[in-house]
Amino acid sequence: MQFKFKLLLAIAALGLAGWFAVYVIIGARNVPVVPSQVAESPPPLGFPEWRGRINYRAIDQQLTLLAQRPEMAGLAVAVVEDGQVRFVRTYGVVDRSTGVPVTPDTIFRWASASKTVTGMLAAKLSEEKRVDLGQPVSSWQTSLHLPGDAEKQVTLAQLLAHQTGLTKNAYDEKLEDGERPDVLRAGLAAAPLQCAPGTCHTYQNIAFDAASEILSEGGQMPFTDAVQQRFFRPLGMSSTTYGMSGLTDAKDWARPHRGSEVRTLKEAYWRVPAAAGVNSNIVDFAKWMQAAMGARPDVLPASVLQIAQAPRVSTRRLYSGDLAQAITDSQYGLGWRSFTYAGHRLAGHSGAVDGYRATMIFEPATKTGVVAMWNSNWGVPFRIPFAVLDSYHNRSDANWFDLSGIPLPATDTP
Repeated sequence: MQFKFKLLLAIAALGLAGWFAVYVIIGARNVPVVPSQVAESPPPLGFPEWRGRINYRAIDQQLTLLAQRPEMAGLAVAVVEDGQVRFVRTYGVVDRSTGVPVTPDTIFRWASASKTVTGMLAAKLSEEKRVDLGQPVSSWQTSLHLPGDAEKQVTLAQLLAHQTGLTKNAYDEKLEDGERPDVLRAGLAAAPLQCAPGTCHTYQNIAFDAASEILSEGGQMPFTDAVQQRFFRPLGMSSTTYGMSGLTDAKDWARPHRGSEVRTLKEAYWRVPAAAGVNSNIVDFAKWMQAAMGARPDVLPASVLQIAQAPRVSTRRLYSGDLAQAITDSQYGLGWRSFTYAGHRLAGHSGAVDGYRATMIFEPATKTGVVAMWNSNWGVPFRIPFAVLDSYHNRSDANWFDLSGIPLPATDTP
């Protein structure tokens, strides 16, 4: 009898442990938490681990030459091929004044690629019936005010698709000067319009970050906590954080550069976390791309991916120069871009803040794509995903790694 009683107690304890592994109590509501995958394969850091249709040796040689350009400091790249991480490689330095090399553990900034996370959280909360994407922004306690009280008509979905009508990047310069985001959002009521609200795509940061207020209310916890709880922890993204301290408190983090100059960090865009707040190493960035491809339906089911990534509004051409000419049918969803390149439909997002660049571009049909981050202002590495996808599809006519036509930057003379 005593043995049976102890056995029942043990079973009960295991049951309670299982319960608390699956739910956390937030106020009066239970929020489901998906356990992280425990067993992970080590990242493929070199040949012969680089295996697949893509010519990884050639890609590595080309990236090495790219990283040696004087416009560059450090670079981290990961490739997912057919849903699996097949290539992880780092180049250059975290700080040109010290020469410390970039490693797979080096933390960079996602910049506006952070918007993909916000879109996914909105889609997830929508599926959980915690937010209604079709409700106007004014339905929540947000600081955002638009010209002509348009916040009473512009929906949450339109906010996340940059359909406020405001002129592009409205008040970003004031954010960079240190003004508070909530004050700036309230002041947008007096900002000029580019089009009637809801009728066109005009890219925003300060207005877009009203989503952090709305999703905090809908999820009944701070925005960044909700992201960590629902996405980063279950995906095993242990290096991934929000905020300036998440970067600078890391043991290994990339300093921002403009050419050979190490830039001074500014907190500006970290203060709009929904728009540009994420930091991570390259391995975690690849995990996010895999999940966005559909590799982790326990965390991001297909229904959530569809809500977030589905095109909602046409946009202007992306990038510039030859790359802009190679891309057609650019669309925007909930914090997600999509477009056609060489007959293939691609999805993702790129980002840029002073001293950092990041990109995540993949082909949903083949679950093949690239994440890359670098700590300089040079835009040429935005070509990397297209060169890798060309290799996957055995296409050789574009030659995105040909830098012979790009002159070296002028150097100071004594």
